[in-house]
Amino acid sequence: MIDDIKAALAVLQKGGVILYPTDTIWGLGCDASNEEAVKRIYNIKNRIDSKSMLVLMENAALLERYVDEVPEIAYDLIELSDKPLTIIYDGAKNLAKNLIADDGSIGIRLTTEAFSSDLIRRFKRPIVSTSANISGKPSPACFEEIDQEIIDAVDYVVNYRQDDTQKAVPSSIMKLGRGGEIKIIRP
Repeated sequence: MIDDIKAALAVLQKGGVILYPTDTIWGLGCDASNEEAVKRIYNIKNRIDSKSMLVLMENAALLERYVDEVPEIAYDLIELSDKPLTIIYDGAKNLAKNLIADDGSIGIRLTTEAFSSDLIRRFKRPIVSTSANISGKPSPACFEEIDQEIIDAVDYVVNYRQDDTQKAVPSSIMKLGRGGEIKIIRP
């Protein structure tokens, strides 16, 4: 795993795109503050850039660097969640402009998965996480379901967990408003 982390880290630092395992499904990732790298992911997925993507972080203490105002309830929801949880926050900042939704929001998930959390900790910035599929096609539940077109388009494919055939599931998604309003998007 360490060799994969070092190789993926080198690619991220140069503005490249990786294919990597997360706490949910396999994802396409890049530096979440690099607009050109984010644009490449949209192109790889054949996805319009008005459909935002989420970012992964490994530490809740860093949320305030990337969100204007983190509602207090967010910390409780993160702590109490028994499965991966993506929270959409208003007031995104310090991220690539083409990653932020038209309404100024951003989806952030804290990962505890060994590879992705260690990579992000070493990178010292959030990374994009979007399903490793062409837009409109099903999300791959394991590495063997990823289209060769996606594999060929990235700068580095992580070896760690490629042989894991356990079917992964996407995260729950909720939107938190500035006043503490909660909207469940995907249970």
